[in-house]
Amino acid sequence: MRSKRSLGLRVTNGLARSVLIIAIITMVLISIYPFTLKRFLIFLLAVLTLCSVSAFADSVYLKVDSTPYDRQMNRITPVLFSKVGATNQNVSLTLVNHWLEDLRAIPYAFSPEWKTPAEVESGPVADCKGKAVALYEKMHVRGAEHVRLVIGKRTALSRRTHAWLEWNTDSGTYVLDPTINWSACRADKLGDRAYIPLYAYAGNHKFRATATTLYAKN
Repeated sequence: MRSKRSLGLRVTNGLARSVLIIAIITMVLISIYPFTLKRFLIFLLAVLTLCSVSAFADSVYLKVDSTPYDRQMNRITPVLFSKVGATNQNVSLTLVNHWLEDLRAIPYAFSPEWKTPAEVESGPVADCKGKAVALYEKMHVRGAEHVRLVIGKRTALSRRTHAWLEWNTDSGTYVLDPTINWSACRADKLGDRAYIPLYAYAGNHKFRATATTLYAKN
């Protein structure tokens, strides 16, 4: 809840600054050239649009009705659509890192289909898809909120897609990759040359990435 309020406060402050900038620019331009009412309104609308895009720059995902991965993800749909567990359970970063270590220790082997968490836990090997879904379920059951299953590119030069999780918390957003990393990575400590999101799932919501400048892997 606090993360939502802080995001709302940042957006409100951004809009307030934008309106002030618009007012100053408008006064200067009007003093230089006598705008007609029509031209003034067009100018004001254009600037407001640009300011709105800037103020909502934190919105990386656009909700969509479907993604190219829907059919192949049918096997793990029950995991994605399951209800979040009791939110009074404390899902700490330490606990998440423990889960990451356990899944990272599982040998990697590519699977053409999405494995369920039960198959990952009982099998000798797993790939990025299975490990990410298994971690998603662990966090979901324990009541972790604002967790997304992401499909994208690990690096800009990657030929294959990769799967990982993003977790929005009050202290920031974390990239959780149980295939590559042994612990969570702070998104604001990373650059923009890797972990490039394409699509994401959160509960029964589906998203397409509208900006791919978030994450890079150290």
